[in-house]
Amino acid sequence: MPRSSILAALLALMPTLGGAALAQHALVNDPTVRQGFYAIGLADEIRKNCPQISPRLVRAYTFLKSLESYALEAGYSQAEIKQLTDNDAAEDALRAEIRADLAARGATAGNTSGFCAVGREEMARGTQAGRLLKAN
Repeated sequence: MPRSSILAALLALMPTLGGAALAQHALVNDPTVRQGFYAIGLADEIRKNCPQISPRLVRAYTFLKSLESYALEAGYSQAEIKQLTDNDAAEDALRAEIRADLAARGATAGNTSGFCAVGREEMARGTQAGRLLKAN
């Protein structure tokens, strides 16, 4: 896979979903969706910056599909889902939050060992981000 963002690639794979029911709040603010995209983004930052860790692409795709199913069951509309997949500002804000979290944990630009340590920690703890990664 090219060095492009796994998050962007996975979002591009997300099909347009249907649904007539109205959701209670914006999909971008839904805690389940937000936590899911945070995990995907965290795994993406780790795999891009640690050569000893790779993404589990099938698992990531399956997880993304579970987020789609959740959105459908929660009653989000096709327009709301499309709006989320096209929301560059929300993705940038989430990436900034992830990078700040990583920096606080010792994973900063150019510090490969920091990213690898965080990745190993996520995998050992069995977090959602950790389940999207594997050691090479």
